[in-house]
Amino acid sequence: MRVLVLGAGFGGLELSTRLSEELGDDAEVTLVDKGEGFVFGFSKLDVMFGRTTAEAVVHPYEEVLKPGVRFVRSTIRSIDPVARRVVTDAGEFDGDVLVVALGADLRPEATPGLVEAGHEFYTVPGAFALREVLESFDGGRVVVGVTSTPFKCPPAPSETALLVHDFLERRGRRDKSTIALAMPMGAPIPPSPAASQALLGAFAERGIEWVPDTKVVSLDPATNEAATADGRAIPFDLFLGVPVHVAPEVVVASGMCEDGWIPVDSRTLETRFPDVYAVGDVTSVGTPKAGVFAEGQARVVAEAILARVAAGGSSPGYDGRGQCYLEFGEDKVARVDVTFVQGSPPVGTFDAASVDLAAQKSEFGTSRVQRWFGREWAPL
Repeated sequence: MRVLVLGAGFGGLELSTRLSEELGDDAEVTLVDKGEGFVFGFSKLDVMFGRTTAEAVVHPYEEVLKPGVRFVRSTIRSIDPVARRVVTDAGEFDGDVLVVALGADLRPEATPGLVEAGHEFYTVPGAFALREVLESFDGGRVVVGVTSTPFKCPPAPSETALLVHDFLERRGRRDKSTIALAMPMGAPIPPSPAASQALLGAFAERGIEWVPDTKVVSLDPATNEAATADGRAIPFDLFLGVPVHVAPEVVVASGMCEDGWIPVDSRTLETRFPDVYAVGDVTSVGTPKAGVFAEGQARVVAEAILARVAAGGSSPGYDGRGQCYLEFGEDKVARVDVTFVQGSPPVGTFDAASVDLAAQKSEFGTSRVQRWFGREWAPL
């Protein structure tokens, strides 16, 4: 069975690896991505705050050497979900099964003034470039702001505010700086009240201003003020923004999207097109846009494909569960384990920040690189 996978993020890498493990040379997987390599979301913050180098965190796709998996580095120009065919700069590809795992595109330019007056830390180039910006920052008003919802990795803005605090403390610039975190939600992580309370406590201890129910809609380069959706102005000397997220244009043009994202069956990840699945940030499945959820969804799709290859059996449905690590600064990490089921409020647990959980987060990254790229790696 020929499987065409679009996108080599958490979802695409996990799906390809699982099929290769079970089917070997018979997997017949084509994995297409335009990027040079994979970068964990947390690695962007590690580079941004000077904890590692850019070269150390990029995992080249040329190292995806797995039985039955062919990696094609190319830009996808069109997707035909009916024929399960794509046109790329490297030619046309089709499959018996098509899996769309292209994530969300980031549009800093969609927020007036963000490119001219601020900085975004969600793209790889944006986060990496901020390393020099932060190094040269002498102190002042730092604002971490969110420009739209939904956005990837919900804890990241809170993590960034806490890591900015640590960064300025180490450099003796915290006393002449203020830090504010503006988010459109009423809590830092709405699905986890316990995590939100812990973060609010950490903000209070560190003198970080929490500005809830606040979406930044534009930045004024002349006045260095961020305008909010409700008409307020937030002054800043350094603005760190979460940019607008949208489905990739090629996905929208394919006709697969409704209300901006690809709708899927919440249990099977099937789209309305036969033998076409979608996983991860590009979907509206109802879970946060985060890599761990894409990885879990990919496993479900892999099992469905394997069941078809075996001409029998069934695959377990997607359970909506994901585990996220939260940087609390001071070399400590917390953990949230949450399950999302359509029609019910999310449920889960929260483990307070500790050094032990920081080590577990490191192992999380190490194990994925070993599994997907076949080599040893340590995040820091």
